[in-house]
Amino acid sequence: MLKSASRPVRIAFVGCGWMALEHLDKMLLQQDTTAIQVVCDPSDEAYHIFAEHFRRAGLQPPPNEKDLDRLLHEYEGLLDAAFIVTPHALHYEQTLACMKAGLDVLLEKPMVISAEEALGLMRACDLTGRLLVVAFQGSLSPQIRTASRMLHSGELGELLNIAGVTWQNWKEEKRGTWRMDPVLAGGGFLFDTGAHLLNTTADLAGEDFAEVAAWMDNRGAQVDILAVVMGRLKSGVMVSLTACGDTIPSCSSEIRVYCTGGILRTDMWGELLELQRSGEKKLMPLKVADSLGVWQQFLLVREGKIKNPCPPEVGLRMARLWDAIVESSARGGQMVHLS
Repeated sequence: MLKSASRPVRIAFVGCGWMALEHLDKMLLQQDTTAIQVVCDPSDEAYHIFAEHFRRAGLQPPPNEKDLDRLLHEYEGLLDAAFIVTPHALHYEQTLACMKAGLDVLLEKPMVISAEEALGLMRACDLTGRLLVVAFQGSLSPQIRTASRMLHSGELGELLNIAGVTWQNWKEEKRGTWRMDPVLAGGGFLFDTGAHLLNTTADLAGEDFAEVAAWMDNRGAQVDILAVVMGRLKSGVMVSLTACGDTIPSCSSEIRVYCTGGILRTDMWGELLELQRSGEKKLMPLKVADSLGVWQQFLLVREGKIKNPCPPEVGLRMARLWDAIVESSARGGQMVHLS
């Protein structure tokens, strides 16, 4: 059922750490479509910083209710959606609670930390009829949606290889945070920043992996810092991915897709898109529609203007791929066959 756009969507912001701030600044530019009614975060310090962003924009900050169950009870009938931006291990229970309370959900990546949880949220969508969108910037970007359409329409011929790389001074930057805790985070660099690489690659591929071999190195941490993944899709397309989370201060990525009729270049966040066709000398930028970020795309999905590019099935695909990577790495890079 399409949602009316006659009034701003009333939302609860669950979690207000640094990633939430990244989204918030773009959302504050969308006051005609968005009304942030309440925040849920146990940290007074995090909420204070979050509230300052409202004040700098000349807006009154929403209140902070630290307990999500209490928030959902007190705001019953007063909310339309929730944006959940919390540690990975909390995603499943928080999303389930919001959907049972009748809210549509935009959920920060990765969706969950296990295939079992992914299946649980898929069942919840069926039972509640609520919308769930995973906040992968890549899949929600006009750039990746355009690239995917070009690849799967046959416009660029046969898909042959996909090669991706991401790098960041992640180990030093995240030192002492929950992202270094394997219980809360569910993984390290490849499951955190690198989740974008895994998801966007799978999105561009448009099909499941058949075989995966992987090696990971924790470099003295409790979670993975370096990783190399090699895989073969069900169609036979070959994929290679590299993740380095202990390099100089930086954070970037590149993905190249090789086809018989052209080469695409993008990144895992969908911030650029370039194409080189047969006979052309170099990659050239492709012009696509501008975007104000994942929240704007969520609203377009919610209004029925675009198909959901990141349904919970994406979270299941991601969980199964991650499980195969972890299993292969634990077995010294032995090939894992995915059913």
